Amino acid sequence: MATRPRTRKPLSKDRVLAKAVALADADGIDALTMRKLGQALGVEAMSLYNHVANKAQLVSAMVDSVVEQFELPEDGAWDDAIRRCAVSAHDLLIEHRWACQLALLPSDVTTIAGPRIRYMEWLLRRLREAGFSAEVAYSAYHTLDSHIFGFTLWQLGHAEAARMVMPPAGEGVEEWAQRILEQLRDTYPYLAEHGEQHMAEEAPSGRYEFEFGLDLILEGLKKLRRKR
Repeated sequence: MATRPRTRKPLSKDRVLAKAVALADADGIDALTMRKLGQALGVEAMSLYNHVANKAQLVSAMVDSVVEQFELPEDGAWDDAIRRCAVSAHDLLIEHRWACQLALLPSDVTTIAGPRIRYMEWLLRRLREAGFSAEVAYSAYHTLDSHIFGFTLWQLGHAEAARMVMPPAGEGVEEWAQRILEQLRDTYPYLAEHGEQHMAEEAPSGRYEFEFGLDLILEGLKKLRRKR
């Protein structure tokens, strides 16, 4: 009995983006090439140019595909909606760690559209519709946006630094860290205490710390709103 030939799934921009994001998540954005992407999709690299003009356009579309998933609630109180947006954005940028810094770069300036523009407009609109003046919304937007992206970049940077720690030969990371903390205790007791908190099993997660700062910002904005 003759077997039917396997039908190859048609290539589409969505498939190209999904595979590119998966490769960047696994190996980093710098390791992504059009050749590797084509191989992963089972096509020649030249076939990709039917869907994206070049790697720069591909990367921009990849970033947009992440930002497009930010939750932008239209229901609920303004502070709850902004909190949900910020937490979802943080989680997505941690999941796709290559996207955080790239999301700060301008998207396609020839088109006034796209997920990054929609996110900015949404955040400003929620602040203005909550009753904040244009001047307060201006500063509140920058404070919230810088917390979302700035804290996430800080968190990713520390995680990368921790992966690069190389204790002396024959000494484990935990043993090495305890020895450093012991040296700090006499002269820098509070820094040593802070280091011990980092190493504790019950140490707060990065997500908890992100939400701690976010809630301080939102509480400050709510106080401003009550004073108006």
